[in-house]
Amino acid sequence: MSFQIVVWILTALAAVAIVLTRLRLRGDGSAGQFSISRRLPVAHFVFGTVALVLWLGVLVSPEDSFTGGPLFGILAIACWWVTAVCGILVLARWLPSRGRHVPDAEGDSWSDGPGLSLLAHLGMVVGVLVFTYAYLTAAV
Repeated sequence: MSFQIVVWILTALAAVAIVLTRLRLRGDGSAGQFSISRRLPVAHFVFGTVALVLWLGVLVSPEDSFTGGPLFGILAIACWWVTAVCGILVLARWLPSRGRHVPDAEGDSWSDGPGLSLLAHLGMVVGVLVFTYAYLTAAV
């Protein structure tokens, strides 16, 4: 399988992770042990959307065009990294804790634990590593 196909598949999976995180964390009833700032999922969604749009521009545009140039590529990679870091911070709501006043972990209709979040956000980090490598080696 070609490396470009891997990049396209990971791009589609990153888009799904961005949208599903937004859907899963809207409102007050999100699952987890702790509540997180409302700004974190918003930042995840905004930076992820910007990264996706810029990255698609880099993937489909010729290298000598404005959208295929280094400015768009570097901005896309930077936004991907911000999105990945926000995703890892979203996982903090599942950190285990002990004590008398610690709330019980809440589930939701999506899954019974952090499995879906772990898959999506650790997968996002791997995807961003691949995107960074692909961009730096001019494989895309």
